[in-house]
Amino acid sequence: MAGGPVSEQRLADLVLLRRVRDRIDREYAQPLDVDALARGVHVSAGHLSREFKRAYGESPYAYLMTRRIERAMTLLRRGDLSVTEVCFAVGYGSLGTFSTRFTELVGMPPSVYREQAVRGSAGIPPCLAKQVTRPVRNREARAPVPALASTP
Repeated sequence: MAGGPVSEQRLADLVLLRRVRDRIDREYAQPLDVDALARGVHVSAGHLSREFKRAYGESPYAYLMTRRIERAMTLLRRGDLSVTEVCFAVGYGSLGTFSTRFTELVGMPPSVYREQAVRGSAGIPPCLAKQVTRPVRNREARAPVPALASTP
């Protein structure tokens, strides 16, 4: 719909999508799948996936994986849990799957991230560290904008 007012149905859909996103944010460590999320708002899994991606730019599953990895990054920066403990704390049932997803999103294995983060984030407030280190899906990362040539 171009330029016109948002329909009441679209607003209702957005409310449902926000409810799904809030549930993922709250229950990221629980066993969630798209079918369960769709049942929670009484729509089909396909409809939920299409509308969620339309509203937020990624599928519910991708959003869940990003939330889990983001939380894992926070726990790894703390440095008091092992990679395996973090894996289970954020809802993964397999260390291999966790390590693969983490590496895909962050660009390095969780053990390397933990090592570097503990050394590199000393003295940085956690709220700032979280903002600066938010994971970006590799295939969705934007290409850097070329620097403008300086004028004499």
